[in-house]
Amino acid sequence: MADAIENTPFEEALIRKPPVRRTGMGRRAVFVFAFICALAWLAPFYYLAISIFKTTEEYAHNDALSLPEGVSPIWSNLEQAWTQANMASAFFNSALYGVVGAGLAVFFAAMAAFALARLNFGGKNFWFMLIFLGTIFPFQMYLIPLFFGYQHAGILNTRWGMLLLYTAICVPFPALVLRSHMSQISREVDEAARMDGAQEFRIFWSIILPNCSGSLVALFLLQFTWIWNDLLFSMVLGNRPEIRSIMNALQVFQGNYAAYGPNVALAASLLASIPPLAAFAFLRRHFMEGLKV
Repeated sequence: MADAIENTPFEEALIRKPPVRRTGMGRRAVFVFAFICALAWLAPFYYLAISIFKTTEEYAHNDALSLPEGVSPIWSNLEQAWTQANMASAFFNSALYGVVGAGLAVFFAAMAAFALARLNFGGKNFWFMLIFLGTIFPFQMYLIPLFFGYQHAGILNTRWGMLLLYTAICVPFPALVLRSHMSQISREVDEAARMDGAQEFRIFWSIILPNCSGSLVALFLLQFTWIWNDLLFSMVLGNRPEIRSIMNALQVFQGNYAAYGPNVALAASLLASIPPLAAFAFLRRHFMEGLKV
């Protein structure tokens, strides 16, 4: 009988090994760990869900984690939160700051990214590093210079001042992301458009921007959410009642209207969380497409 032919090390490496399967104990351990993490993540939502259905007296005299006695108090809690926290004006202000500020920031960032990625000019690295510096320093170090600068310019506690701040501060991160995206688009399309007589802005508007639509939507949603949730700059630069953002209004409501109870404050927080959730639900498909880039 002929001797068996042994496989070479290279041939043995090519042999496909069967996948390693987890044992039953391993699968159960992973499931238990995931279940515990899910419970820990959902615990605050449970507290919110049961608290907004309680009256102030019920919340004060019963255990905080006990189930509510009925569901009707939620409407009273929401009504008190809406009226006493002046949430109508705060909603308008935050929507204005979020939509206009984030929209302008992403548009200006797209123009800067187009110049950095598609055009040739002197000092490109300097301008890139200057924009990049906006993502390095903590925001707290801007407060004192901005406060005195706004006070000197006469735009402290004004909507124009808040829009100017949010537009400027939200430019660096989208510019860096869009610069990376625009660098991946073939430059041949630019040359073909120039041969047809297109100017740079036409190339930017008609060719480059449509190819970045997913990233633009994702960046807009991220910047809108950040502006909506901002409390630091709103407290320092826009603290007048008619200028306050939604987060600033919630903070003032919690301090000045503590007599209404945590159940009303939680109802106000629930109202404040609806717009970002609705924006994400409406734009989730575009948001996920933008994350794939």
